[in-house]
Amino acid sequence: MLADRVVLDQLTLALGAARVASTPAEMAPYIEDWRGRYRGDALAVVHPGTVDEVAAVVGICAARQVSIVPQGGNTGLCGGATPLQGGRSVVVNLSRMNRIRQIDVDNNTLIAEAGCTLAAVQAAAAGVDRLFPLSLAAEGSCEIGGNLSTNAGGVHVLRYGNMRELTLGLEVVLPDGRVWNGLRALRKDNTGYDLKHLFIGAEGTLGIVTAAVLKLFPRPRARVAAWLDIPAPAAAVKLLGLLQARCGERLTAFEIIGREALNLVCKHLPNARAPFPSNPEWSVLVELSDPLEGARLEGMLEATLAAAIDSDLVRDAVLAANLAQTEALWALRENISEAQRLEGISIKHDIAVPVSRIAEFIERAGAALKARWPDTRLVVFGHIGDGNLHYNLSRPDAVSNQQFIAETGVVNRVVHDLVHQLGGSISAEHGLGQLKRQEILRYKDEVELDLMRRVKSVLDPQALMNPGKLI
Repeated sequence: MLADRVVLDQLTLALGAARVASTPAEMAPYIEDWRGRYRGDALAVVHPGTVDEVAAVVGICAARQVSIVPQGGNTGLCGGATPLQGGRSVVVNLSRMNRIRQIDVDNNTLIAEAGCTLAAVQAAAAGVDRLFPLSLAAEGSCEIGGNLSTNAGGVHVLRYGNMRELTLGLEVVLPDGRVWNGLRALRKDNTGYDLKHLFIGAEGTLGIVTAAVLKLFPRPRARVAAWLDIPAPAAAVKLLGLLQARCGERLTAFEIIGREALNLVCKHLPNARAPFPSNPEWSVLVELSDPLEGARLEGMLEATLAAAIDSDLVRDAVLAANLAQTEALWALRENISEAQRLEGISIKHDIAVPVSRIAEFIERAGAALKARWPDTRLVVFGHIGDGNLHYNLSRPDAVSNQQFIAETGVVNRVVHDLVHQLGGSISAEHGLGQLKRQEILRYKDEVELDLMRRVKSVLDPQALMNPGKLI
């Protein structure tokens, strides 16, 4: 089409030919999601390097009514950064915007551009003896813009909060090409609506986040981890309360891991070694940390676990004796998603319920699923400390698993209806993307949906920003 050629010419003029990809081979890595579940179409994939270039791209697209798909490291699990099939869109990949603009040690803040990998931000903080605490399995490839757009959580939310709590200010290119500079490094600013929260978790449907002011924390100098054999999820919840009461804010992470999840890691990861001779039905990985050098965390954890064993909350424990052993325990947890990918397709759920109802959810969901599909394999793991479970389902053999996957909608009803009944959310930290866009309509309050649509219509009246996602 002539109109599309005009758009490509204008993008090339704005960015240079090397930053505009329009052939199928050039675009291929950017129009398919990490899991290979979604593949779309695009007029072009562009690689701006500055906020002014992003604004120029958005202005060109807005003038020609071309849809815009913001993209970072393309590590999302719900198709949120993948263009739609048959769509007329431009993918705006922000990976070239990868600069740390400023570090303010006294204010404990850092300004990172959206294309910075999470690992790069962690390293920049460590370089000034600080901690940026967001921690994800994909931290070497996921980018800050995507972390913000999905309000990423990870393993340390229990102590530090998710991206919403870790962000003080944003720079955003709006759907009309204007730039909102909200890069204020303030913890108190009572001058009106806190607009940054509109864009955090919006999955690129309201604008393109190009930079953020992020909170830093004192770097931990003492750290101890333990892998625990627990009798049941209900015991894990009580154990969490005991650790919080005895260890306070030193409790950094509290992860639950079901036997099937650990079995897959031991099966697919050649260097994986299970902590116990046989994998328990339920395990907990707990970590304490402290910024004080020489903090006696081992003694604190040992005393707490002794009390937990006496109370039948823990059956056995393996404490890491050094940093290498701590990292080995964490590798078992962090490689679960990769092991699942190697095993094959599963029906994945990223749910949250109140911590007090975690055990009830696991018991009732498992019973309901096994009653209808007796050979269902339940791969359960997640951040029990903040009520977030990754609840993934499959069958062991490929043929029956394919049949099971075909019933995804029915399976989702069982899981999501129970989540809703327990006052939970069908998306805790992965977002909605394309995967759950229709599903959320069953559970979101109609007034809330109406308010979301109104916000969208005000900020993006042409509905060009990341169409087919979220709402």
